[in-house]
Amino acid sequence: MKLIDTGLSNTKIKKTQQHSNPFDRPFRLSSLSLYPNDTICAGSILARCREACLRHAGRGTFGNVIEGRQKKTDLFMTDRDRFLDTYTRELENFQKLCDKDNIQAVHRGNVISDISWEKYGIPQLFPRMFFYDYTKIAHRLGRTPKNYQLMFSYSGVPEYQNQVRRALKTNVPISAVFNGPFPDRFLDREVIDGDQSDLVNLNAGAVVIGLIAKGPAKHDHSGFVIHTNKIDVAEVA
Repeated sequence: MKLIDTGLSNTKIKKTQQHSNPFDRPFRLSSLSLYPNDTICAGSILARCREACLRHAGRGTFGNVIEGRQKKTDLFMTDRDRFLDTYTRELENFQKLCDKDNIQAVHRGNVISDISWEKYGIPQLFPRMFFYDYTKIAHRLGRTPKNYQLMFSYSGVPEYQNQVRRALKTNVPISAVFNGPFPDRFLDREVIDGDQSDLVNLNAGAVVIGLIAKGPAKHDHSGFVIHTNKIDVAEVA
């Protein structure tokens, strides 16, 4: 079973690859898409984002895509050592390919999950590879290796607000999903259009990364998706 995708099958990954380049040479993206559950995406329980966003992310409405993601998750859950060995080997091959072409290797390990890969030593094994992810686990912010940067993912669900408050104490970009036009400001931060490039978002500083609600997210009323016609004045300010 192949774990990582070195192509551009995910729309956001494709946009990021084709947008601006923050590196001093060309770069190539790879990614890992699992099927989320309570273990590999624990923050989605409080944030209530799984059904509205995660399960159908990318090409996740197709049965064969769901099946492939589920098989990878099953391997992670039932044979962690084998999963990590395979993951490491594939990243090694990806790094070698990028080195051969003098290209910066970039990897997103949590396209639809929220695993603390730093606990498994994955980014530490590849110091020349650049890793990035979104996370709903605020205590990870500022605690990852130098080559692994994170963005925080917002939800308005009341039970999740301790995480949001902790994230707001940092300068890490905070992504938020809006159903409707982006406001100019949210959570007392400037809102930027985040649907173009993850790497642009990652380097944007203390802003809110506005993402457009797509698919089931348009009909979400759990608190995860922000319906702009119902934004509280306090949230904007």
